[in-house]
Order: sequence, then structure tokens, then C-alpha cells
Amino acid sequence: MSQLYRTALATFAGLLDEAASSGIADPNAMVVASVDAAGRPSSRTVLLKAFDERGFVFYTHLQSRKGRELGANPACALLFLWRHLRQAGVQVRIEGDVQQVDDAEADAYFASRPRMSQLGAWASLQSQTLPDVATFEQRLAREEARFGDGPVPRPAGWSGLRVVPRSFEFWYGAGYRLHERVCIELGADGQWSQRLLYP
Repeated sequence: MSQLYRTALATFAGLLDEAASSGIADPNAMVVASVDAAGRPSSRTVLLKAFDERGFVFYTHLQSRKGRELGANPACALLFLWRHLRQAGVQVRIEGDVQQVDDAEADAYFASRPRMSQLGAWASLQSQTLPDVATFEQRLAREEARFGDGPVPRPAGWSGLRVVPRSFEFWYGAGYRLHERVCIELGADGQWSQRLLYP
């Protein structure tokens, strides 16, 4: 693993710890951007659940809009924004390729979720049209009855997606919009490099 890649991961880890220590809700919230078959972008906020040298992991229904888009075009962008940190906020942008996590990893994470979240994964037809709230409540009640007090297995269509970074941008806000921007990116030659960007 390149030293610059290690530096990018360590920098991100330090900033995430700083955000978590600040007491804000969901410091691991991130925007995930994808595109559809026509190249139209969409974005949504999800929670980062794990990261290491292999990449950044979040979980979803694979038949949700993001799941379908990332399955068809496995490239995406992530954005973390911590507006309250330091002088004028910190932003981290990550772009990369998407891989599905293996079943063992997905099973382990699913087993750690609260029971109602597990049942909700079975009851939800994520991103499909819901006729009314009562319909979802009925579906949830059916799943509660089906599993009773027993374990709730991971649904086949629910898994994790890992974003394998190709670039990082660390944006440190400053007064008068004189921001500091540091880009660490993977080149076509397979080597990581670092450069500064104008604010």
C-alpha cells in the first residue's frame, strides 16, 4: 500500500474522530452520488459503517435506486461535510469504484443491527412506491410474526457496498474563501500522488 494512500486514510480517520468527539449527531453521515443509465446523477445521505485499506462501506438494498445504479455503473462519489470543525468547516470528497462486500461481512454486520432494523430490511421494498403508511406497517407486522423470537437472517437482496478510493480531496475552510484543498489521487500509472488545488 502506497504511503500516500496510508496518509489519506490516516487523515480521514483523524478528521472522523475529531467530528465524533465534537458531539455532533451521525458524524459518519456521508452523501453518496451515483448516475443512472442516461447519466443523470442522484445523491442521498447514508451512514459509513466501516472503512480500512480496502475502502469505505455502507449497506443498502441492492434493488434500491442507489443499489441498481451502482450495480450498473460501479463508480461513485462520497462527500463528508463537517461544517462546525476548525475555522470554517472541513469537507472530504472521495471518488472510487464500487464492489459488493462478501456474504460473511454482510451477515456479520446485519446480525449486529437492532432487531427492528433487521425486520425493516425484510419489510421494505426500498425505493418502490408505497401506497400508504398502513401498507408498510402491515408488512412489518407480518415479518415480526414470521420470525417470532428467533434470529432474523439477512435478506438475499440486502448487502454492503465498498467504495475503493481512486481520489481523496481534503478541504479545510478558511475566512474570505481562502480555503486549503489537498488532493491525493491514483494515476493511470497506478501510482498515488498529491497536489494542492486553488480554493
